[in-house]
Amino acid sequence: MFPIPENTDFLLADAEKENLYLSLIEQINKDFNLANEGIDFPLSISPNELKIQLHEKIYRMIQYKFAEYLNLLYIIDVPENEIKQLDGSDLVILAEQVAFLILKREWQKVWFRNHYK
Repeated sequence: MFPIPENTDFLLADAEKENLYLSLIEQINKDFNLANEGIDFPLSISPNELKIQLHEKIYRMIQYKFAEYLNLLYIIDVPENEIKQLDGSDLVILAEQVAFLILKREWQKVWFRNHYK
């Protein structure tokens, strides 16, 4: 059964513990590129730096490229009901929450692919 992470730090720790952190980075890069949002996190990026850079990228997309942001959520397949539950009054907090939802969905893809191959 897929272990649902409570927050970004637990998610990244689980990915490292299961030796799937590099696969997670590759999946993020792949899906962002599918959405024509060129992002290329190096495989050597630390979990904390990944968290910060992803948050900044989402923040900029919400602010300046909203249509592309929605397309990205669609391509990654972030559940719409989870997005609708977020409070959008503070853009910084919203971007952080969306970054977690993106990481959670990407982690889910990597975890399932690894456990059911």
